[in-house]
Amino acid sequence: MKRFLTAFCFTLGLAAQAEGRPNILFIFLDDFGWRDTGYMGSDFYETPNIDRLAKGGMVFTDAYSCSANCAPARACLLSGQYTPRHEIFNVGTKPRGLAKHRRLEHIAGTKTLRPDIVTWAESLQQAGYRTGMFGKWHLGTTPGEQGFDVEVDHTKLPGFRGHFGPNGQYLADVLTDKTIEFIEGSKTKPWCAYLSHYAVHTPIQAKPQLVQKYHGKAVSNGQQDSDYAAMIESVDDSVSRIVDKLDEIGVADNTVVFFFSDNGGVGTITSMAPLRGMKGMLYDGGVREPMIVRWPGHTEPGSSVDTPVISVDFYPTILEMAGVDHSTRIVDGLSIVPLLSAGVPARGEPEPSGRAAELTALAKRPLFWHFPAYLEGNRNTDGPWRTTPVGAVRQGDYKLIEFFEDGSLELYDLGTDIGETNDLAEQMPGKVRELHNLIIGWRDAVGAYVPTVLNPAYDPTESSAQTARLKPDAEPTCR
Repeated sequence: MKRFLTAFCFTLGLAAQAEGRPNILFIFLDDFGWRDTGYMGSDFYETPNIDRLAKGGMVFTDAYSCSANCAPARACLLSGQYTPRHEIFNVGTKPRGLAKHRRLEHIAGTKTLRPDIVTWAESLQQAGYRTGMFGKWHLGTTPGEQGFDVEVDHTKLPGFRGHFGPNGQYLADVLTDKTIEFIEGSKTKPWCAYLSHYAVHTPIQAKPQLVQKYHGKAVSNGQQDSDYAAMIESVDDSVSRIVDKLDEIGVADNTVVFFFSDNGGVGTITSMAPLRGMKGMLYDGGVREPMIVRWPGHTEPGSSVDTPVISVDFYPTILEMAGVDHSTRIVDGLSIVPLLSAGVPARGEPEPSGRAAELTALAKRPLFWHFPAYLEGNRNTDGPWRTTPVGAVRQGDYKLIEFFEDGSLELYDLGTDIGETNDLAEQMPGKVRELHNLIIGWRDAVGAYVPTVLNPAYDPTESSAQTARLKPDAEPTCR
């Protein structure tokens, strides 16, 4: 039996190596905050396996999702397009909150990723990759319609309520099992596994045996929820199991591992401090994410990058890694392969010409956000909204936020003020004009709809704080 397993693992490893193209494992978490891991500074949550992945790969400190909530974040990730192009702005298309609190007319958008938008999974599939999606989809279609040979939609697993299923099964474990089965079954083709965990999204449900270890543990900078900590530990166990499996079957050296989250954490459960904001906001706490890339032979173990990157960048990055042309696709991101390989020429080869220019382009290009909708508030916000219709741009260290209800503009220098506590708009009108003109030009170029029609049902007497703000010094409260 041992001899059979050894031969099987050796054959499986050779199959991918023979293709000359890397396997791709994308681990995507839900509502996982920027500081929810040990390597990002948490003293309360225990993530030794994610931390080990970080030490073996490259950490991105300024990595962003294109959206502060989940459905549009997923659409941007898979399409490589900013929200105005695919028009998935929110979870569903119905109005949010009370009509009397909405100053502007509701923008419905869509809840379906259009079939004409070709995902990176479809491109990989057409190029001969075996593709699998495991977990949360949330895009209206099905994974099979958007390029995945194998699909395990967590909402279709029988008997599951939240994170628990029949006979005490735990969702993160089941999704990990399915992903490992897929990897072990991919013997003759390079593969791409998209493990889209439902964790750590509400409901906050954890394995009881893990919760106990966090009871009585010292609170750390706003992080103190034992159940949430236990959910994170289950995700960390998932990372351990699947990464160890890559080693066991001999494909680790030919597999790129991505680790990322769809948006910031829930502010009443965890803390993104020193970042301002939370899930649903375009302050950095809502959109800056933990990100790791491990690409053996390319990324330098234990390295860190502070160049701002954003989730539309994954599309061209993955396809460049796989040697797949995407020049006919509408893609808003840039490949970050030059960042991943900086200082580490592939397998002893000289550095490609033009790399310096590519690195400069990545560092100087602007990043954009567009959310023409509403999200209800919670205990950390003034007024009825977490956010009203809003857009933002970051270029270099400067970030401009524009609130569409009243046209107000906020400017922050993230290089000196990571917590976005000091609004520089009045002090730096020139920089405000520069970035505002930049975002207006971008909106024109991508056809972004900016809501301007007043809502006749709006009642200004109902709230004293119509434009949502999170106080910079607000302390998150746990549920």
